[in-house]
Amino acid sequence: MRLFFVPLVVAALVVVPGPAASAAQVRVTSLPALQSAMDKANPGDTIVLADGTYSAGSTLTIRRSGTGSAPVTVAAEHTGLATITGSKTFAFASGVSNVVLRGFKFRNGATLSVPAGASHNRLTRNDFQLTTGGNWVTVSGDDTVVDRNVFQNRTTEGVFLQVLGPSGGMAQHVHVHHNYFYNHQFTGTNGGESIRVGLSDRQSYSAYALIENNLFEKADGDSEAISVKSSDDVVRYNTIRDSRGYIVLRHGNRSLVEGNLLFGSGIRFHGNDHKVVGNYVANSGDRAIVFGSGEEADSGPASKLHDRPDRVTVAYNTVLGSSSVIDGDGGAYLPKDCVVADNIVKGTSGPLVTLPGGSVVKYEGNITWGGSAGMPSRSVDPKLVKDAAGLYRLSSASPAIDTGVGSYPSAAKDFDLQTRTGTFDVGADEYFASGTTRVPLTRSDVGPSAP
Repeated sequence: MRLFFVPLVVAALVVVPGPAASAAQVRVTSLPALQSAMDKANPGDTIVLADGTYSAGSTLTIRRSGTGSAPVTVAAEHTGLATITGSKTFAFASGVSNVVLRGFKFRNGATLSVPAGASHNRLTRNDFQLTTGGNWVTVSGDDTVVDRNVFQNRTTEGVFLQVLGPSGGMAQHVHVHHNYFYNHQFTGTNGGESIRVGLSDRQSYSAYALIENNLFEKADGDSEAISVKSSDDVVRYNTIRDSRGYIVLRHGNRSLVEGNLLFGSGIRFHGNDHKVVGNYVANSGDRAIVFGSGEEADSGPASKLHDRPDRVTVAYNTVLGSSSVIDGDGGAYLPKDCVVADNIVKGTSGPLVTLPGGSVVKYEGNITWGGSAGMPSRSVDPKLVKDAAGLYRLSSASPAIDTGVGSYPSAAKDFDLQTRTGTFDVGADEYFASGTTRVPLTRSDVGPSAP
């Protein structure tokens, strides 16, 4: 016999089992009933909170785990139509795993955390606009997925999303994708990032975080929209526009910044052995790619000083600006053993590249145009054409085609995520007469309503 939902008149909780041995489907209409249902949840169960506004005066604690194939899901019945207000919010108990928290609108005064020891959990399709300062969401649990959320509208100090970990370590393999970060307007000089991965005292720990396919607009709360303070992370395929915040490798080593589309923003890095490849950076001012200042040769594990860039490769990017398009901050310790190769650097006046004298940098295969180069390069019109999405790509007559120099396997895909063939084309775009072309992310691609 199949059972079905019945209208709720007095009851706050209805359990609707499916066929024998199937997971339960539970609909609740109050926060006490939600807590009761969460306390009884088994792997595969889905608990939905009916549409409405609910004031949380006590913490909603998630204590029951799911499995990899049968997670416990705690969700709004309809995405964005169950609003949490009040002074409290959800909390993941230590050790809880395989739980999905989905579709809520958070307008409350408490920050949300996934603690160390709580692994393989997911925050998806939520809307965060809290009434408190501080770091709104902190992820310290391994293998957490944060996807298709919106973080929006704040003027207070603190970050939208912070990735940390256990004391003296970093959460491993956190995946942040298809989120919308909008309108951070903190006016202080520091502490208003959209995403921060690590802290200065975590810089030597590998996080293996993957930050991809997110959209940032009006990320103005800090000069760093994405701030990386750990090692071995990947920041790729994001779109940043109308923001003062950059992608910044502030501390740590061996991270990859690949295939991002940046408009009015840029990339800055400190530390060792990073790869900055295949990015499209259009900054109408200058300083589109910045070799960060060096206040010490190599940072100690807890140092807050700026580590000089060592052995950083900047290759196969298309960088558009005015002057000082690729720049350096200087400092007592200058870039050492770095590479600038096979980039298209186009400006309106020169010099286009202004690294400090004494920097140890290998230049090869670059094309510059629109001003004095400031580095060894071919000064030739790259013959870029503007496509329907506003991106400047190679035309069929471009001298960048098949003229890449050196071996840079990390740039094996262009900014359309197409595999380059033969001798690579200089810049972020590999010319194909036909094929898939990428467009910048828009609001329809990210956030709670995204595919």
